[in-house]
Amino acid sequence: MVFALLSEINIMKNTIAVLAVSSLLAFSACKKGENTTAASDKTEVAQPEKLVVDSVKVNDSVKIADSLTVRFTSKMLVFPTLKDKTLLDSIYFHHQGIKDFSKKGIEAYLDQDKNQYFKSVKADSKDWLSDISYAQSWYANSQMNLVSADHDFMHIEYVSSAYQGGAHDNFGFSERVFDLKNNRKLELKDITSMPKDKLEALLMKNLNKENSGTTDSDGDVNNSEMLLVDVIPATNNFYFDQKNLYFHYSPYEIAAFAAGDIVIPVSWEELKGTLKEEFKERMKIK
Repeated sequence: MVFALLSEINIMKNTIAVLAVSSLLAFSACKKGENTTAASDKTEVAQPEKLVVDSVKVNDSVKIADSLTVRFTSKMLVFPTLKDKTLLDSIYFHHQGIKDFSKKGIEAYLDQDKNQYFKSVKADSKDWLSDISYAQSWYANSQMNLVSADHDFMHIEYVSSAYQGGAHDNFGFSERVFDLKNNRKLELKDITSMPKDKLEALLMKNLNKENSGTTDSDGDVNNSEMLLVDVIPATNNFYFDQKNLYFHYSPYEIAAFAAGDIVIPVSWEELKGTLKEEFKERMKIK
């Protein structure tokens, strides 16, 4: 009887041991399965390629005659990491003849552009060169300047200036912001839905907030005195920072040449309620 009881106890112990081992193996299998599943769920998130910026510069001059020297200068940016053709065409909108966007291709384009400029001045000068009574230096200058590259927005300022006789030279600015996330030029409608007339009213209201060099007798900014238009247009010649949206106007665009170029700010607060949500989130505007 004692032997039978001991046998039952031993059987129970063996059964418990087997169950314990089975449970341990099952638990281990589950853990392994969990780890395998977790590893297979991981995905690699493609990070945007870092923006790389280079530049090409050309500076050359030629003497047309004893009374005339002509200089050509140009600086163009190069973006080795940007591959989207539509975006690149928009970046080089002033130079639609560019087919090769590499540094070598842009160098070749600028050299051709320079030679064409010199050739055209020489050809045209045959008609009026004899009328120049004193030595003059004419020039054509253009440059691309990278102003900022934040929040996947790239701001480039294009500056051009030239002198070909007359009372003064001429110059102009073009501001462009590119959405590198969506490979396109940013439009005003991507920023605000404010009606055109209300935005133009704000531009007129803020006309004298930025100093363009035109001041009154008290030294205060007074661009209004030089204004040539009744309505300041809300153009696509804009850029922005964390505080304001800025509209840039070249000489003669809205005011006399003496006023110079004029920049008019419109604060995010003034545009409150009309800012596009996607833009607002990317710029972290509160």
